Amino acid sequence: MEKHIYDDKNGLHYTLAEDSMYYPDLALPQEEDVWVGKYGLLCEAYLREHRNSLYMSLYLSGKLNKHLLEINEQAQTQIDKMVAHWAKLNGCDEKFKATNQTAWVARMNNYKMMAEELIMKKNIYI
Repeated sequence: MEKHIYDDKNGLHYTLAEDSMYYPDLALPQEEDVWVGKYGLLCEAYLREHRNSLYMSLYLSGKLNKHLLEINEQAQTQIDKMVAHWAKLNGCDEKFKATNQTAWVARMNNYKMMAEELIMKKNIYI
């Protein structure tokens, strides 16, 4: 018996095992090992806990990291836009920063926290 065979019907390679059975040579698709960011990691944890079938589907198809990177980029862009919009709306500019730095930092942190809370509900916990 041949050690390795190829099945034209399904396009899989098989290897002969010690028990005289042919087993398919299956391997997960290789993904780039990249840092997916804060929001990507939060999304991954949510998917793993609450949407396990979607998580496994993305993981097994090799599209998980790409999906998490997209989520992270979208979330970061939206948060930056929201913070800038609220800062402009409330006069939290460089002049205010120069005159009252502590109040400026407090406001900017508040804007960022509000934006993160909205984005978490909208983008991460889907």
